[in-house]
Amino acid sequence: MAKYDVYGIGNALVDMEYEIETADLEALGIEKGVMTLVDEECQVRMMDHLAAYPHQRGSGGSAANSMIAVRQFGGSSFYSCKVAGDDLGHFYMKDLIEGGVDTNHHTEREPGHTGRCVVLVTPDSDRTLCTFLGISGGLSTKELVEDALRDSAYFYMEGYLVTSHTARRACVAGKQIAEAAGVKTAISLSDPNMVRFFKPGLLEMIGSGVDLLFANEDEARGMAGATDLNSTVAYLKTLSREFVITRGSKGALVWDGQALMEIDPVKVDAVDTVGAGDLFAGAFLYGLGQGWDHRRTGTLASAAAAKLVTRLGPRLAAAETRAVLKSFR
Repeated sequence: MAKYDVYGIGNALVDMEYEIETADLEALGIEKGVMTLVDEECQVRMMDHLAAYPHQRGSGGSAANSMIAVRQFGGSSFYSCKVAGDDLGHFYMKDLIEGGVDTNHHTEREPGHTGRCVVLVTPDSDRTLCTFLGISGGLSTKELVEDALRDSAYFYMEGYLVTSHTARRACVAGKQIAEAAGVKTAISLSDPNMVRFFKPGLLEMIGSGVDLLFANEDEARGMAGATDLNSTVAYLKTLSREFVITRGSKGALVWDGQALMEIDPVKVDAVDTVGAGDLFAGAFLYGLGQGWDHRRTGTLASAAAAKLVTRLGPRLAAAETRAVLKSFR
């Protein structure tokens, strides 16, 4: 039996989340509803503009949120990332380790700036991300811990890593190690802009195919270059043996390798959709690790994501996660 249910790799980012008005996005010249990479100077100007708004801070990054979710449900996870030896780096690793996630960062860290993500939530519950990668932009094969990777059930790649050449190569190398060791591979497409501007890089990360792919409907359609769902599903079948298309208030579609099934949504009043896809992926990976069928796994993931969007922040508290899980046992 593998030591870790999931070995994840992704950007280590300290999230700073603000509730704002759509007019603020227009004033800042930021595209709504997607992730945009910015330099540190741009991000500082943005935070100056938002100085009057209260905000909350937490360790984040898409794959990190998923690995913490796996652990909160009762599974085991490992996370490879890159942080600096600054205050934010120490904050990030303390939060990650207290969440029960094992990591490559048990040694002295390099000087530099730990990555930050400004999360802007508008009244329609949409989220807009402005990310300064900092030292995470240099994530590379040096951050891979091969023994831990080989002793995992899944290797999970965050699509956001496609923007960095060294991080993309780390994903390709990790996938090769995983496949040689019989470890299943998974990827999240992460964001419509990753698909729009970096599709060749995502295809490089996917290679000859993965075992499991996560995408929301916009990402899936963009990857397929299709407007209809049937063509989108047909294309994803060429990339992955199994996949999930999350559809927000419409639930999700799951392809288990043989059948396409609809996962019903849980009706809630959404406040903040930040992290919903990350939690869905973490819950889904946990369920598969327990040997559950895809429908039960998808239903758990849908329930967890629905719980998350009723409140601010990219993660549930551990007690809330256990409460969601309790109804599935």
